[in-house]
Amino acid sequence: MTTPSAVIVDAAAYAQAVEEAVGAAAAYYAGGTSPLDDDAYDRLVRGIADWEDGHPGEVLPDSPTGKVAGGAVEGDVPHTVPMLSLDNVFSAEEFTAWTASLARRVGHEVTRFSVGPKLDGLAIAARYQEGRLTRLITRGDGTAGEDVSHAIGTVEGLPERLAEPVTVEVRGEVLMTTAQFEHANEVRTGHGGQPFANPRNAAAGTLRAKDRVYTVPMTFFGYGLLPLPDTDPELAERLTASAHSDLMALAAGLGAGTSAATAVPDIVAETVEQVLDRVREIAAVRAELPFGIDGIVIKADLAADQQTAGNGTRAPRWAIAYKLPAVEKITRLTEVEWNVGRTGIIAPRAVLEPVVIDGSTITYATLHNPADITRRDLRLGDHVMVHRAGDVIPRVEAPVAHLRTGDEQPIVFPEQCPRCGSDIDTSEERWRCAQGRNCHLVASLAYAAGRDQLDIEGLGATRVVQLVDAGLVADLADLFALDREQLLGLDRMGETSTDNLLAGIAKAKEQPLARVLCALGVRGTGRSMSRRIARHFATMDHIRAADTDAMQQVDGVGTEKARMIVAELTELAPLIDKLTAAGVNMTEPGATPPPAPAPDGEGDGTAVPAAVAVAEGPLTGMKVVVTGAMTGPLEKLSRNEMNELVERAGGRSSSSVSARTSLVVAGEGAGAKRAKAEQLGVRLATPDEFAVLVAGFLV
Repeated sequence: MTTPSAVIVDAAAYAQAVEEAVGAAAAYYAGGTSPLDDDAYDRLVRGIADWEDGHPGEVLPDSPTGKVAGGAVEGDVPHTVPMLSLDNVFSAEEFTAWTASLARRVGHEVTRFSVGPKLDGLAIAARYQEGRLTRLITRGDGTAGEDVSHAIGTVEGLPERLAEPVTVEVRGEVLMTTAQFEHANEVRTGHGGQPFANPRNAAAGTLRAKDRVYTVPMTFFGYGLLPLPDTDPELAERLTASAHSDLMALAAGLGAGTSAATAVPDIVAETVEQVLDRVREIAAVRAELPFGIDGIVIKADLAADQQTAGNGTRAPRWAIAYKLPAVEKITRLTEVEWNVGRTGIIAPRAVLEPVVIDGSTITYATLHNPADITRRDLRLGDHVMVHRAGDVIPRVEAPVAHLRTGDEQPIVFPEQCPRCGSDIDTSEERWRCAQGRNCHLVASLAYAAGRDQLDIEGLGATRVVQLVDAGLVADLADLFALDREQLLGLDRMGETSTDNLLAGIAKAKEQPLARVLCALGVRGTGRSMSRRIARHFATMDHIRAADTDAMQQVDGVGTEKARMIVAELTELAPLIDKLTAAGVNMTEPGATPPPAPAPDGEGDGTAVPAAVAVAEGPLTGMKVVVTGAMTGPLEKLSRNEMNELVERAGGRSSSSVSARTSLVVAGEGAGAKRAKAEQLGVRLATPDEFAVLVAGFLV
């Protein structure tokens, strides 16, 4: 869908829009800040262009429509070849129209396009003399840029020496990966600075910073390779005549960073349909990339087509940027809510002025924890950058500090638990009610009794409230001590409902260890992680015996999560003992328990080996996604039961499709995930086909 233009009604509004756009561009390209997010800026510039189309005699000389990005910034280092921007399209229709105009310019239909990600960073030119990096220059106004050579040595993908002693200029984008951005903000706030609003601003501000007491890494991805005046004539001729795809292969061979090393490498497409397929493929994996992109760049690949098409004053006529919907917007933080989860965690949530991001209206966003609020110096009334990509929960990145008016107010942290009024444990970054799970006992028990955990039919939240209020249940283990007379004494509990509930509780004792572990609500785990831990250790005894190092042997468990899980299991030890005494199963079917430690100190005494032997199945080593409604033999299985089936058969269940997905089981009504699998070339199976594949593991 085409991005809407800002509506400009008269010459005065036009002049104001030009001033606003120029000011926003100057602020961003000079220091990495801007009062507008990308989407707002694009809409403003399109509105300016629309007004100028109808009033060609009234175009202001400062208008951004005739300048390269960053044109408001003066540079002192001339470019040997103008460093232009790209024009934008926002839909398949607009792109198709552009290809038609390109065909008219070159005199034939273009049959080779280079298609790759539009990286969300800062354009620079890196000059190499005899293979040694001597200068870094920003785009500036396109004819001259700013010398930022002080950043040499801090940018991954820009080696200080190339693989060959050639004299060339490599052009590309400097950006921060997600990990680099998080590190940069930790370092910056640790030195008393304001956090960057997003990775793009962080890269722009960091690249220009001189004489800082600290440095943070950045990353470079090349998109151009051209000769300098003193380049060897034979090499210069080769660079001028080569296709863009060949130039990028040469740049990568010399050691410069390119998209070839990423999950979204540039490809060569031969038709408009192939280009649009690649656009959809890149868009589908956008949320999973470790760096930001805001579109896809499409170029005529052959040098002859580029030279025939030529360049405009601000952009080449042989290349275009297909912009994707914005995943970041600026809005205002109006309030912070403090919610208590079922494990007692006290979580802040941002209340926002409603803002539309990628087609969804966002009014709430994640704030992580109090330490994060303090680190980012967030205040009520702040303009904040909000990020949302794909199905990711919206999060507040940082305040847009330069937009502060002085009316912003500090965020007040709770002094007592907002749910029960108890003290708060503030010893860790994530605050917790001193009552822990007992603070929200009803939610904790209702979760444990749910279909994907112990699956106790008839024990919904209303019944749990009744049991807790009657003093019959104070923890999960108390459920297994309930007797018939106690239940019959409750309101609306007849003989049939009582017998049914007791039968459900008795059946829950036989659930596999993975479900029991999940029912305990161990922080840092969920259904999938509980299954992995259960299958890795096989028994609760071995899980409880595991230290942090042993817990890290479980797939997907890092150092911090391992520490949390081990601490949680220690805290839950009395409850686990009560559950065991009540006869609740503490073993995982299909997992072979590790050998017991040797008696009397004999042998090495290893109680928990690095891994437990699990029988291989037809899905061993495969990452499987289940989507849509199941039919046939799988019809009655819940999504969690399907995921359990996947893991019994040796696979790993996942909720999202990526290039690393091995198989997608697509049932009736499968939509976006099936489409994404088709785009990525991931193997698809119907429910019936999958049932045959895992027939030996169906319970």
